[in-house]
Amino acid sequence: MKAQQFVVIGLGRFGSSLALELMEMGYEVLGIDHQEDRVEEMSDHLTHAVMADATDEETMRSLGVRNFDCGIVAIGDNMERSILAAITLKELGVKKVVAKAITILHGRALSKLGVDRVIFPERDMGVRVAHQLVRPHLLDYIEISKDFKIVELTVPACMDGKSLAELNTRAKYGCSIIALNRDSGMIVAPTALDYLHNGDIMVVIGSNESIARFEDEAVNLD
Repeated sequence: MKAQQFVVIGLGRFGSSLALELMEMGYEVLGIDHQEDRVEEMSDHLTHAVMADATDEETMRSLGVRNFDCGIVAIGDNMERSILAAITLKELGVKKVVAKAITILHGRALSKLGVDRVIFPERDMGVRVAHQLVRPHLLDYIEISKDFKIVELTVPACMDGKSLAELNTRAKYGCSIIALNRDSGMIVAPTALDYLHNGDIMVVIGSNESIARFEDEAVNLD
């Protein structure tokens, strides 16, 4: 199977970090920026890195951008260039276009252009940190939809030595423990006979309300 190919436009802090992580995951990445120093800095780390004007359709066409599976507009210092780059990717027929938004208004404009996903890195990170600050056992979370999510929770002392059968989270709270991460390795789809240990990380899926109930009991009992 052909490896997925990504083009990342804008190699600032966000764009370069994202591009490097995609490379680490084994994907092919073309990085594009109009600043030569950024391109030089990333040239040895990406599949290809070129200095180019991402708002110029002919230039982007000559780079073969239309053949990429996903285009990410990570321009964070110029709203106009960001919007024009997104338009260019859409015009070239890139299968999926993702763009970083600087402001809410910028995000709305990108959405109206048909961008498949709009990312607000600073806002999203702020929301994530706020949740982690007020929820002591929460390590990370992913929103599946408005009402459902997957969270990573540290096992509190009160659950140390208990089996999943004893916790019975699905019946009591309406959420399910779908994996356990511990020093000895990851247990995917643990059974009712698996035991929790203090310091393990539980991967839990459920509605916002069910996970909140589970967290509240863990905090109150801990």
